[in-house]
Parts: sequence; structure tokens; C-alpha cells
Amino acid sequence: MDWNALLEEYWPLVSIIALKIIWALLALVATVLAAGLARRAVRRLSRHLDATLIPVLSNIAVWAVYIVGLLVVLDIFGANTTSLIALLGAAGLAVGLALKDTLQNIAAGFIILGLRPFRVGDTIQFGGTLGTVREVGLFTTELDTVDGLYVSAPNNVIWGQTLTNFSRNSTRRMEIVTGIAYGDSIETGINVLRRLVEAEPRILSDPEPTYAVKALADSAVNLQLRAWAYTGDYWDVYWSLMEKLKPALEAEGLSIPFPQRELRIIGGSGQLQ
Repeated sequence: MDWNALLEEYWPLVSIIALKIIWALLALVATVLAAGLARRAVRRLSRHLDATLIPVLSNIAVWAVYIVGLLVVLDIFGANTTSLIALLGAAGLAVGLALKDTLQNIAAGFIILGLRPFRVGDTIQFGGTLGTVREVGLFTTELDTVDGLYVSAPNNVIWGQTLTNFSRNSTRRMEIVTGIAYGDSIETGINVLRRLVEAEPRILSDPEPTYAVKALADSAVNLQLRAWAYTGDYWDVYWSLMEKLKPALEAEGLSIPFPQRELRIIGGSGQLQ
């Protein structure tokens, strides 16, 4: 076999294929570099955009660059990209029907990002899940629970339920209920609550705190305090008031009764009532 003759015969074809491979490799390298630049460019926008949007925009930018890079590589090898795009569209429709639930998560993700019922860093509750939002993605939303657990919830599940956002409003109302004995003075009890509020500077004066008798319960007269604080101060103020409440009541001679049951002996039968 004459190798020189074969080389001379196929050299033009080999050189063309080798050149296309080189161009394709260069296109792939350029695509990877461009994807990294796109990701960093989106990250730089974090100073001007809501942090909730950054992960999704970053993923969209990276995948858009990869798709363009793939089409360029196919075009280098002479593939009919127009027909390929049509074929991918038909395949995408079939895959979309098969992955209906996944597409619902993507749609719900875009709705959440558009309407923004919550943002990264907000504390939310839906169903039986309570946590702080870590990241909103195309498919799932990631949260950290109050006890340090990681939760990944499908966007469609979040969007399909009633959602409570504990961080959205700047102020929040707290309610404290305490019981005093029926023999104690209601006025004295309310004055104790009033002094606790006056000594706590983090309680807002507008809306004005309210004091009331909530209920005449079986074993106690229940007094109610409703006061407002900034959302960031809510739990610190609530715990501080609860800690100071019992000593303040006792200092005024008031008691916090516990449930009691009265037993009566009828006649000499020994029966209890």
C-alpha cells in the first residue's frame, strides 16, 4: 500500500476536518470564557438589582451563551442549524408534555420573581414550613429553617399555597395575655402592663398600645396588652416583656392563678361533686 499516495489523496479532506476541529475547540473555549464573563457581569449587577433575581438571571445568561456556542460549533461542521432548531423545538414540546410538573415549577418561579411576594432574607411560612429564604431558583426555592435545617421547596408548591411573609412589613403587633386572680384589682394589673410599656423604648407610640380585659376565664381574669414594634425588634421586645411581667405583678401583690377544681362532699354518702 502506497501511504504517500493515500496521504496525498486524503490530505485536503484531513486538513479541512482538522481545521474545523480546531475552530470548534476554539469556539468551545470562547463559549466557556463568555459564560464565565456573563455570570460575573450578572453578579456585578447585584448592586443595582434585587438579590432575589441574581441567581436566575445568572443561570439564564450562562445557558444562553452555551446554546449560542453549541449552534456555532454545529455550524462549523456544516450542520443545518435551522432544521436543528426546529427539531429541538419539536423535541422540547414533547419533553415539556412529559415534564409538565417541572415546567409548572419554572412558571411558578418566574411568577414569584415577577410579583416578589418574598425576597432573599425574608422569613416566610407556607403550609407547615417556616424558614428564611436563601435563594430563589427556576425550579426550587431554598430556605433555612429556624432550627438550622436546609429546605428545598418546589416553586409550584410555594405558589399554590397561602404564604405568610413575616419580614415584609416594617412593623408588627404583639399580643401578651396574663391572668390575675378574681380577688385582685384589674386597674392595678393594667397599670403594671402600662408601666412595662413605658419602660420599653422599642415599643412604638403609634399605633398606641391598648390594654383590655380579654376574658373572665375559669380560674383568672385575663388581661391583654397589644403593642407594636419594628419587625426586627419584635422577638427581643416580646421576650423582654414576658421576662419582666411576673416580677412586676408580684411586686404589686398580684398573683397569677393556676387552674383549680372545687370538690364538695354531699351528705354522708361519701360522693364527691
